[in-house]
Amino acid sequence: MSDVLHNSRFLKACRGESTDVPPVWLMRQAGRYMPEYRAVRAQTDFLGLCKTPELAAQVTLDAQRILGVDAAILFADLLPILEPMGMKLTYEEGEGPRIHNPLRSPAEIDALATPDPRQSMPFVGQAIKLIRAGLPADVPLIGFAGAPFTLAAYAIEGGGSRNYVHAKSLMLGDGGAWRVLMEKFTAQVIDYLRAQIEWGVQAVQLFDSWVGCLGPGDFKQHVLPWVQKVIGALKGKVPVIYFGTGTATLLHLVIGEGETVPDVLGIDWHTPLEAGWQAGARAVQGNLDPVALFAPREVVLQKTREVLAQAARRPAGVGYIFNLGHGILPHTPVDNVKAVVECVHGA
Repeated sequence: MSDVLHNSRFLKACRGESTDVPPVWLMRQAGRYMPEYRAVRAQTDFLGLCKTPELAAQVTLDAQRILGVDAAILFADLLPILEPMGMKLTYEEGEGPRIHNPLRSPAEIDALATPDPRQSMPFVGQAIKLIRAGLPADVPLIGFAGAPFTLAAYAIEGGGSRNYVHAKSLMLGDGGAWRVLMEKFTAQVIDYLRAQIEWGVQAVQLFDSWVGCLGPGDFKQHVLPWVQKVIGALKGKVPVIYFGTGTATLLHLVIGEGETVPDVLGIDWHTPLEAGWQAGARAVQGNLDPVALFAPREVVLQKTREVLAQAARRPAGVGYIFNLGHGILPHTPVDNVKAVVECVHGA
């Protein structure tokens, strides 16, 4: 890694170092709210966009350039990793992802393939190389993957869920099948993120979007060991960010003790930033409510400053990265997003 990348605001904050102003990037910063994204998206369907390296690179680079953020994040999705494993995935307009052969039995879990993502998902590597070549020299690229539980929940439920009945029933009712499933997904996630690092990303984020449906006891017993295994396999290679929604009661478990803790703890908008450093995080990321971006500009700036004021109260030696508490929503006013970035950079 070059010195200019190593000393970028974003990577310094990941290491718990101070920066001149807080670095900022935004989850789903390339998305439907942006006209440039919609123009590219009109050329293909969502999976086609994810699997066409030139288009994925274009929307990634456009978002970083238009917003002026301190890091780019690979345009991809959590679930295409499931396809080479044998799952039938589509994205329905207005409904989101759908798995047409959800896992409902130990035999179906046993039948899942575990291919090397370097061979089964080469389009991701090609996109990363194009993005890295197109980014400014001092702007890091973030890779990502879904965490084992979130992948499992999608694979078992077959799509969005309110109560996660099928996933929780398997987790609590068949420990052997759950263990096999977690072993397979954990190995795939580790290989996938290692490949992204080899291809050229400077940090990775582990998205545990659905883990907030669990209580602390179930999380600690059935999920945390697999999160720790992923983090432990990547430790020392690049900074690892762990982000989930609804995780206020889980943060102290994620940080815990030892080496298998994330370098950066992402905080959602339900949770005060201070919960991160109180749990022992070396760096925190977050956590403006994405819906606040729909408010009048003056309110957006006020809410941004409130988050920055929270961050300013962190102890010495704790890094900070400004972000939203979840992804940018469709129809978000682009000018408000730009105003947030400018406000953070003026802090």
